[in-house]
Amino acid sequence: MSQELRYRLSVIAPPVVAIALFFLVWELGCWALRVDEFVLPRPSVALAAYLKWQHAIWPNALQTLMTTIVGLAIAIALGVVLGALIGYSALMYRALYPVLIAFNSIPKAALVPVFVIWFGVGTLPAILIAFLISFFPIAVNVATGIATVEPELRDVLRSLGASQFDIFRKVGFPRAAPYFFASLKVAATLAFVGSVIAELGAANSGIGNLMVIASARFEVSLVFAGLMVVAAMGIALYAVFAALERRLVAWAYRSR
Repeated sequence: MSQELRYRLSVIAPPVVAIALFFLVWELGCWALRVDEFVLPRPSVALAAYLKWQHAIWPNALQTLMTTIVGLAIAIALGVVLGALIGYSALMYRALYPVLIAFNSIPKAALVPVFVIWFGVGTLPAILIAFLISFFPIAVNVATGIATVEPELRDVLRSLGASQFDIFRKVGFPRAAPYFFASLKVAATLAFVGSVIAELGAANSGIGNLMVIASARFEVSLVFAGLMVVAAMGIALYAVFAALERRLVAWAYRSR
């Protein structure tokens, strides 16, 4: 077995085994404790519901994926810009950081009815909630990466004639790249949470809307099938950002 293959197996095997064990414990636990399927369906029951209703699940799942990606894209664009401004200027850091903290303290679910009043029921409230819930970690991590350049390094660069903007462009911004990709992996999962929360009461489609309809029909297994699809999409998006991280900022981490 080649070293490359061994490395790939060492990366892929642990999470696969952990997920398999989780579902096995869930299945056996529900069977051994005789848990009613109405309360907590076994994974096999949720899988059967998925196979039965996949024609209805996937159009809604793609809608949720679309709103998540759009909201996340807006969060990335604005988060990087605001994070760069806060990290670049100490004045902006002191002025805007408390505003960011206060903004992030607002429960995003409480904004859903407000967005429905403003924009009506549809895709836009879900996009906005996905944006709002994923914006904070991106902005804060980019700002932290830029603002925490070592003072000694700044002094050396200034002694060599570098301006503050030169330090920001050539050192601060590249230094923030690992922080940025770390925040992306967190923001990707949060964006799905925001989309589904908004779809529970502010959309005519999406996994959240499907879960509401399934709950009203007491199809609890369908609710869990939808949750599993959302979890799978979250893992896939996380894996995409993790691959980009390994590709673009491998210099910031230890070698294999």
